Amino acid sequence: MLLEWNLRAQPITGSLRPSAHGQTRGIAMVAGAVYDAVNAIDRGHQPYLLDLEALGISPGASTDAAVATAAHHVLVALAPAQQTTLDDALAATLAAVPDGAAEDEGVRAGEAAAKAMLDARQGDGFMAPFTFELGTEAGDWRPFPAGALDPDPWVGNLRPFLMKSQDQFPSSGPNSLTSRRYAKDFNEVKELGSLTSTSRTPAQTKTAIFWQTAPAPLWHGMARDLITRHDLGAADAARLLASMSLAGADGAISCWNDKYHWQFWRPVAAIREADTDSNPATTADPAWLPLFDPSTATTPPLSNPPFPEHPSGHGCVTGATLGAVRAFFGTDKVTINVTSGRYPGDVRTFTRLSTAMDEVIDARVWGGIHFRTADVVGSQIGSKVARWMDKHYFEPVHGGASG
Repeated sequence: MLLEWNLRAQPITGSLRPSAHGQTRGIAMVAGAVYDAVNAIDRGHQPYLLDLEALGISPGASTDAAVATAAHHVLVALAPAQQTTLDDALAATLAAVPDGAAEDEGVRAGEAAAKAMLDARQGDGFMAPFTFELGTEAGDWRPFPAGALDPDPWVGNLRPFLMKSQDQFPSSGPNSLTSRRYAKDFNEVKELGSLTSTSRTPAQTKTAIFWQTAPAPLWHGMARDLITRHDLGAADAARLLASMSLAGADGAISCWNDKYHWQFWRPVAAIREADTDSNPATTADPAWLPLFDPSTATTPPLSNPPFPEHPSGHGCVTGATLGAVRAFFGTDKVTINVTSGRYPGDVRTFTRLSTAMDEVIDARVWGGIHFRTADVVGSQIGSKVARWMDKHYFEPVHGGASG
């Protein structure tokens, strides 16, 4: 039942906002509430928001009722237009649970978890006004094409789910324009990330496009596969999904806060205007375009991201998500299967989490939208978020149940 409601939540939360970073909030809210509902029954780990002693849920409560109720109530609050469909799904779930105290207690756990989450996210900065600062000097971010602006810049100022503050894990910024490291990154993406590159292989092109998809379908599909293959019980499955989702959301928050602090230009602007960067090792190409251009054949169309370059959003969210998986299993040696909506049926299998992270780093360079430094730094920020979560959240409780 938990996987059923996770699969139901994925497209609904994904439709709430047009950007991948904007979508992380909704799925984190659902997953966090479901975890608290299940854990209120299992009591195997620290709660996320609930006071388990005050709530006092019976250990015989229905987990299915708890999962469905928590997910339903959060989803209805997030997407009220979906209420009829969600009401029908909840009724179907509860109809399969025998009437009685177990069902009632499960519903009570789900209601309490959903309320705690919704109360906690009130006034969290969702859709808060934002003023863009567009620069004109070398290194300053400016949208390409002109007028293309981030639909969800508020993410960088959103109240974190796990961190103490949005800027808890700041980067030291992009490389100096006149440095050798900048020139090295510049020339790499200029050659391998170009729309018309003759150096990038067909396999690298496919890899770049494969990873350009929203994080929830990528990582929640991976998680459902892990849950099934490892035969995880409801409590462990809920904890895995919650830790991934909450860490991923904070990875996005940390990243977007850092992006709008540094306001660094994308490769397309850097390469076209390299004659202004005062670096003798870079050469301008006024007509340069990245692989991630609408003319590249894929659905939906690719485009240059409409927000600052440093650090990499995919790097931050992926680093946090895979860091949460690493913390859950206690090792980097976890076999994961990843699918992308851009290549239905194409499954990429990795026997180490770090190998998948490395491929994401390469993919953003091959797509022509990031300097390698931004990808590496993004993965490091995400890893820091996951380590913070592992140290401060979801600790085992002595005497609690397991599974």
